[in-house]
Amino acid sequence: MKWSEFSIHTTEEALEPVCNILHEAGASGVVIEDPKDLVKEWGDRFGEIYQLSPDDYPEEGVMIKAYFPVNSFLAETVDEIKESIKGLLDYDIDLGHHKIQLIEVDEEEWATAWKKYYKPIKVSSSITITPTWEEYQPSEGEMIIELDPGMAFGTGTHPTTVLCIQALDKLIQGGEEVIDVGTGSGVLSIAAAKLGAKKVMALDLDYVAVESAQLNVKLNDVQDVVSVKENNLLEGIEGTCDIVVANILAEVIVRFVQDAAAILKPNGAFITSGIIKRKKEDVRQALIDGGFTIEEVVEMEDWVAFVARRG
Repeated sequence: MKWSEFSIHTTEEALEPVCNILHEAGASGVVIEDPKDLVKEWGDRFGEIYQLSPDDYPEEGVMIKAYFPVNSFLAETVDEIKESIKGLLDYDIDLGHHKIQLIEVDEEEWATAWKKYYKPIKVSSSITITPTWEEYQPSEGEMIIELDPGMAFGTGTHPTTVLCIQALDKLIQGGEEVIDVGTGSGVLSIAAAKLGAKKVMALDLDYVAVESAQLNVKLNDVQDVVSVKENNLLEGIEGTCDIVVANILAEVIVRFVQDAAAILKPNGAFITSGIIKRKKEDVRQALIDGGFTIEEVVEMEDWVAFVARRG
């Protein structure tokens, strides 16, 4: 079978929304080539060994590659993707070079090439994320989240995801009720369950994300704790919870701060990430205006996460 490789040279800021657009369009696999991976000190921190070549990476920005079967609908699909990506400008998202290319590749070429970028990574003091095809022996007290990035929504090791998992690792003591808004792969919900939450609700408006999260929840055997639901942010969600976590665009976070405050128990925690540094103050002000007290601000590369408490 012939496949078409859709590649776009863009920015770190546009990475997650562009990947989401590609998955919604039916991409059968996505590769992210980020030059920052070449200089991360993974080995010093966690002991993994990476063999990455600078030739595979752009000099600046990120290269995102998605794969689609070559069929009669391909041209229409590509046009729709281009329009959706252009629409990100309405959200003040920097697209950078925004250079798009389309080439044909053999099935074997794309089906295995991306696996070289994905190895087990310890993302917090307790949690290690590993691909399903890697054999990994955890140390005492180490918890494993298995993901198959071929399902959708990446590897779970983007800085915004890591920041959220690290916050959950600090906050969850056992028995908490958690809501994960914009769950994507479900990795944050799975992490919350493994860390000891007694009930987790994973929400996403995209049915592709819902299906992906459901598969990953079952893969990690936490379906008794995590329920996945198609839902627009917190609309119509009743009851209260101890923690709301949201790894989504800053523009979306500021829209539902009041809803998060309403659903959290007194002193409940609101973890927010997906925030590029230049939008940090916008989110900070929205949290303060919503009655939250900022407890912690953490940065990783160009990204920011807030841990805020409801008064």
